[in-house]
Amino acid sequence: MLKQAGVRDVRVHDARHTAATLLIEQGVNIRVVQEVLGHMRVATTERYAHVSTPLMRDAGKRLASALWGES
Repeated sequence: MLKQAGVRDVRVHDARHTAATLLIEQGVNIRVVQEVLGHMRVATTERYAHVSTPLMRDAGKRLASALWGES
């Protein structure tokens, strides 16, 4: 049925990981993401959210700016 509808076969659980990652990428605080996902501990939420390459680049640029005044 999924194939006929053109929908990828993924687990519902995978959607939670995607939601966590997308929320973090949009700048939503990790504590808010924790509440959205219903996790008791933020450590659980941190395991769900995957850091994207653009966020890593941004972190590197910010660190360089803080250390050497580069943008």
